[in-house]
Amino acid sequence: MKWGFRWYGEKGDTIPLDHVRQIPGINGVVGTLLNKLPGDVWEVSEIQELKESVEKGGLELLGIESVAIHDAIKAGTPERDQYIENYITTIKNLSACDVRMICYSFKPIFGWAKTDLFYENKDGSFSLVYDQAVVDKMEPADMYKLIHSQSKGFSLPGWEEERLNKFSKLVEMYEGVTEEILFENLSYFLKKIIPVCEEMDVKMAIHPDDPPFELFGFPRITKNLEDLKKILSIVDSPYNGLTLCTGSLGAEPNNDMVEIIHEVGNKINFVHFRNVEFLGERKFRESAHLSTDGSLDMYAIMKALVDVGFDGVIRPDHGRTVFGEVAMPGYGLYDRAMGITYLQGLLEAITKAKG
Repeated sequence: MKWGFRWYGEKGDTIPLDHVRQIPGINGVVGTLLNKLPGDVWEVSEIQELKESVEKGGLELLGIESVAIHDAIKAGTPERDQYIENYITTIKNLSACDVRMICYSFKPIFGWAKTDLFYENKDGSFSLVYDQAVVDKMEPADMYKLIHSQSKGFSLPGWEEERLNKFSKLVEMYEGVTEEILFENLSYFLKKIIPVCEEMDVKMAIHPDDPPFELFGFPRITKNLEDLKKILSIVDSPYNGLTLCTGSLGAEPNNDMVEIIHEVGNKINFVHFRNVEFLGERKFRESAHLSTDGSLDMYAIMKALVDVGFDGVIRPDHGRTVFGEVAMPGYGLYDRAMGITYLQGLLEAITKAKG
């Protein structure tokens, strides 16, 4: 496995790479270009600049999360072919810079959603929380207002002001788009790009729904094992793979993470490892990584990854805000650094026990 850390770049992240480099066992970061909107082409010069900044910091650029997909592709409008061509160009440009993995999602309008970005825990730390009861009292546009009111000035991917300004147009674009239609549009997209990915040696890793259930009536097609297996069957290729996000899929108690890993383990191209605590019906808190702090068995999940031979990029996911740190919600240094060393300890214990 290669141990990574999500990093938003020198201008978008509060954490300098020389701090990331001090995390024991770290190999590199998974980066992005915050100035790029869905549908934009990522130019070679821009990718190379990002890569050089990471390597100058003594780390490796392990992949990208994410190259966002334009809504025309997801909604299946007539403009989608041009945006798919743009995406293919970006794949080729990433390959030219020796970047071999793209994490992406195929969610209408909302890439992720929480109802509290600074829920105070009993120990004085702060977590992200989702509560369906709060969402049920909201209109979709209210979610944008809620997220921005709690962002503390950080630009949160998926919640860009440019998207808020055209929210009504986005809602109109998805009118009549059912789960079946959304899946057909994903199939169209993957059949176009996966042959290019195979040629360019760039693996795709689709991210699950966060949360993994319906949101404001918009269709969701990456919420459980059945969905994931259906997506993998579109194009049977190691380049058509998954991001196993334990905190996204694991937020639904009926999703058995160990079963999912054993069923689709050979198509897991990237892992987001985090824990959640169930607080009620469709209500959960993003806890510390330890099994004892949440509802997921982190040892069992790590063991399943070892059992299926996963050797790709793995990173700690959303951490709590601790020690008074001022950072992007979920993406501070300290709790994720503690999380990654805990996960490395699990891996060491499991591999040594196997002999």
